[in-house]
Amino acid sequence: MSNSRPLLLLLTLACTPLFSSAHASPASDLFSRASTLFEQEYYGWSAADRRALVNIYSGTLQTRCAPEGQACSFETGRAVLTEMFEAFHDEHTSVRDADTAERLNEIQNDLSVPRTGARVIKQPEGLLVVGVQASSPAERAGVKLYDLIKTVNGQSAGEDQAVDSAAFVRLERTAAPMSLVVQRPGVLALGINVTPQTLKASDPPTLSYPAPGTALITLPTFLAGDSARQFLQKVSEAQAAGARQLIIDLRYNGGGRLDQCVAAASIFKPVVYQAKFRGGNWSYGGLDGEQVTPMSVRSHPANRIWNGPAAILVGENTASCAEVFTFYAQKSGVKAVGAATKGVGNSGVNFFPLPDRGLLSLTTLRAYDETGEPLPERVSPDVSAPTDFKTLVTTGDDTTLSAALKLLGVSAPTAAK
Repeated sequence: MSNSRPLLLLLTLACTPLFSSAHASPASDLFSRASTLFEQEYYGWSAADRRALVNIYSGTLQTRCAPEGQACSFETGRAVLTEMFEAFHDEHTSVRDADTAERLNEIQNDLSVPRTGARVIKQPEGLLVVGVQASSPAERAGVKLYDLIKTVNGQSAGEDQAVDSAAFVRLERTAAPMSLVVQRPGVLALGINVTPQTLKASDPPTLSYPAPGTALITLPTFLAGDSARQFLQKVSEAQAAGARQLIIDLRYNGGGRLDQCVAAASIFKPVVYQAKFRGGNWSYGGLDGEQVTPMSVRSHPANRIWNGPAAILVGENTASCAEVFTFYAQKSGVKAVGAATKGVGNSGVNFFPLPDRGLLSLTTLRAYDETGEPLPERVSPDVSAPTDFKTLVTTGDDTTLSAALKLLGVSAPTAAK
């Protein structure tokens, strides 16, 4: 970030040279680079003594690396850094491995890569399918929303299993055929074979109609540079189809670019977001679903793209920029339904390259609303209706969506179109 204007990203790659030492181990190179950035560049809400933490965990690293000396691996360094940042208690600040760095680069730069088209999140019981791209290999093979993937290529899937969500993506990138066993309501074990093909790395928003006159837009991410435009297009499509109620699903949206989530949230009401960073500040404006200057927002305080009833589905995987979107939507009268969000909505990060080709995700800005009040750490739902995972995968009933429909006065959901 420059002192005159921060980059218009909540998640962005900061161009910082890699650190190396001729006589240090890979682990110490990694720890030294990340800890230096942590001490010098952090600008979040934590008042913890960062230097003291670095000194403590520097000793931990020395102890763990003693048996291997200069051969001590990046993995050991990453493990110690992870422990240090967990002790720091700022969930926006963490280390990411090379695979994660590559995926972020693919999405932010709108690259095309081998994919099945299924978006999954890890659960203790398996990988839950939370999105299926239209016309993708996954859809053609028969993968459905909220299928629970139990095995991939014969290996157990899910939390602490051989194939977690990151491993699933790695397998996709090989472009080799994948053999899945999935559980869905009424079917305990269904075999599906799917072969990845070249698709955009970023999942686009989807539009469906869970009940007549009610549009459901699922918004997977704000990482892509045209996220707000894609969202606005779906809103326009819903309006053209005569939708009277709008539901936006952000339960599995982990955040993205500030300019995009601020612009998208302004379909309900003009938005001004203020960011303070080390050495300066900057304001972001949103009007009619597009990014504008804060002065333009103040000149059009009553503009709205969507005027009807609306609700937003949120949960523990709703994070960062998705929390910002929800906060501003709530200020305009939209109700949040679900469970409390992750709790990083009051800050933003930059990504700094590390010697292992991974990234340091480091909090570098604090968030405020148009009045100068700090944004809340997390979003609390107006209607508490956590997604019942067991019910979702055994009966197909989405309890959070059902609660939102009830809130909007809509009868029981029908099959989505």
